Amino acid sequence: MSEQSEQFIAKSTIKAADLTHRQTIQFNIGRYNAAVPKGKSQFVHLNHAREMAKNVKWRAIETLDQQLELFERRFTERGGKVIWAEDAQQATDAILKICLEKQCKTLVKSKSMVTEEIHLNRMLEQHGIESVETDLGEYIQQLDGEAPYHIVTPAMHKSKEDVARLFSDKLGTAPNLTPEELTLTAREILRRKFVEAEVGVTGANFIISEAGAIAVTENEGNARLCTAYPKTHIVIVGIEKVIPSLTDLALFWPLLSTYGTGQTLTVYNSILAGPRQGNETDGPEEMIVILLDNGRTNILKDPVQRESLYCIRCGACLNACPVYKNIGGHAYGATYSGPIGSVITPHLQGLDEYKHMSYASSLCGNCTEVCAVKINLHELLLHNRETSVRSGHTTLTERMAWKMWKFSSMNRRLMNAGNGNLKNKVVNKIFTQWTKNRGALSFSAKTFNRMWKDKHK
Repeated sequence: MSEQSEQFIAKSTIKAADLTHRQTIQFNIGRYNAAVPKGKSQFVHLNHAREMAKNVKWRAIETLDQQLELFERRFTERGGKVIWAEDAQQATDAILKICLEKQCKTLVKSKSMVTEEIHLNRMLEQHGIESVETDLGEYIQQLDGEAPYHIVTPAMHKSKEDVARLFSDKLGTAPNLTPEELTLTAREILRRKFVEAEVGVTGANFIISEAGAIAVTENEGNARLCTAYPKTHIVIVGIEKVIPSLTDLALFWPLLSTYGTGQTLTVYNSILAGPRQGNETDGPEEMIVILLDNGRTNILKDPVQRESLYCIRCGACLNACPVYKNIGGHAYGATYSGPIGSVITPHLQGLDEYKHMSYASSLCGNCTEVCAVKINLHELLLHNRETSVRSGHTTLTERMAWKMWKFSSMNRRLMNAGNGNLKNKVVNKIFTQWTKNRGALSFSAKTFNRMWKDKHK
């Protein structure tokens, strides 16, 4: 068992028994579930829209090299710069180099799970550069020294009382502030940071290849401030975020907002196509896009697993997953949690250490049912399991146990032998690793085959 697997079991065991934590999550997901039907009502044929979006992403991923080269050509024509990063180290090195060239002391950041993936804040802190999260949820998590809990709502596991206590401890505010007062406190602090910052960093929801632009979707306007105030704007984005055309946004923006938060359209939607032009009055003097691989081509080369790259990071599968709703986001020990995280993380961070994530699923299929772009997530989880076995990422004990199980299951005499109590004792005593974190197996007194024969003698 890998170190990550042991940590996952330990954390999930604690969280599954934490009823207060579960109540907070169920409350917040309940609000999400109440809002989503309203967002869905804007579509005349929702299923058709999802199918169209999947086809657009299929085209983009199947021609990914061409799409990215077209984006680079169009973006650089407008004075932008593109950096290709094969892994996290190359990406952080590139950002650090830019910050040192600009003599950056303060960096403001918004809308980027990729920066969590490459641990950008930690690297900048080591070099004496203050990196400030400006999205309210991310800012709360940064104050608490925690990673995001959810890919859309980073502080979902915190109640308003939790946030009030945190602000009181870290910022010296009164411990009984209302959510409105807490928001105003954060705004006052962050507005100063926007003015001070030499560099702004954002992610991107979409890379638009034909336009040479990136699209950013948000509800607070902080990404716009990160791109407008600092003289240098750095975009770091995974290579899979590409869509071919500007017109595709008419499909993807409503889908993302509906499945992400239940809105018909997110409050702020920005298209950024390079640094400030000669006839423009605002915007950064320099705009740099870092296209990050960091294991994504490992997924791309697998014809089956490639489908996971269609993901638009709406977070719907997390909210639908019974496992996520019980153990929460931090138990996974990875940047991306829930069903989509369980599918992609083993390929991004190593199958040997993270294969257990693909087994953290009931395979109920609810994640596939709610996916905005109809990714067959539960089938990809099974594919991951098969890949881990075929790649030899299993112990001898595990392989022998399943061989015994297969042999017994395919032998009718063995299946009929003994009563239920005998089978329960034999199986639950032998397969102790199975029952260690699961309920004991319970066999009926007779098999169906035996009952059928008794009835039709």
